Amino acid sequence: MSKGRDGAGGGGAAAVLLRYLREQNRPYSAQDAFGNLQREHGLGKAAVVKALEQLAQQGRVREKTYGKQKIYFADQEQLPAASDAELRSLDGQISALSSKVQELQQSCRQLEAQLKELNSSMTSPEMAKEVEALRKDCASYTEKLEKIKCATNHVTPEEKEQVCREQQLYRREWRRRKRMATELLDAILEGYPKSKKQFFDEVGIETDEDQGVALPPAV
Repeated sequence: MSKGRDGAGGGGAAAVLLRYLREQNRPYSAQDAFGNLQREHGLGKAAVVKALEQLAQQGRVREKTYGKQKIYFADQEQLPAASDAELRSLDGQISALSSKVQELQQSCRQLEAQLKELNSSMTSPEMAKEVEALRKDCASYTEKLEKIKCATNHVTPEEKEQVCREQQLYRREWRRRKRMATELLDAILEGYPKSKKQFFDEVGIETDEDQGVALPPAV
């Protein structure tokens, strides 16, 4: 075993780890501490685990267990008290970092919105396919329009107006005659001893409803 690894088995490893945990002042697992210090100090994994356990037993560091993993961190009561200037400096760092976090969160939201918009947009092949389909539709509609323009059976505005007037006349006449027939039948049914349906069957009257016809809408 190398000299560095021998030292890791005794007080040397404990001193290195204690100083490291106090300087960093954040929790580490034995694996994290070993990975961070192994190259610089040549500490072995077993020596790191043993030293951390000893420091925890001595009360020089704190130990917390999360599931199967143990986390070690500096005892906050043993750390030197920060001065007012240091506290103000830390407050400034916290404020700056909080602002940075807000900026990053806003940037993330903007990027997420852009990503959502891009995901909902058509791809280039899809756009090309859509354009081709629209071109075919345009060609078809253009062909139909040319046929309509070349047709010789167009209805003139005067002819259209005449048709509309006749349609209105026939609709009025339809309503008038239906009203007259209804009033006449109602008068007959007042003295008829049977039902309206029986009367219609005997006389042979067929209504619009029987034939499934209705007054057409005005044009």
